[in-house]
Amino acid sequence: MSKETPCIAVCMMDPRTKLCFGCGRTLPEIARWHKMDSAERLAVMALLPARMAEAGLERIEAHPKRA
Repeated sequence: MSKETPCIAVCMMDPRTKLCFGCGRTLPEIARWHKMDSAERLAVMALLPARMAEAGLERIEAHPKRA
């Protein structure tokens, strides 16, 4: 994955908070991610850890690739 995306390929939305368990983004953020410029992406990414903590969500880790 690119360094300018928080995506870890764990795409599951929490029905209560409407945040992705893998990255913490909302569906609207995910949908327009490719249209955001670098500064906007980095700004959103800076908010994600606090957003997940405030929502009481633990990030689901990606499964390691199998050899």
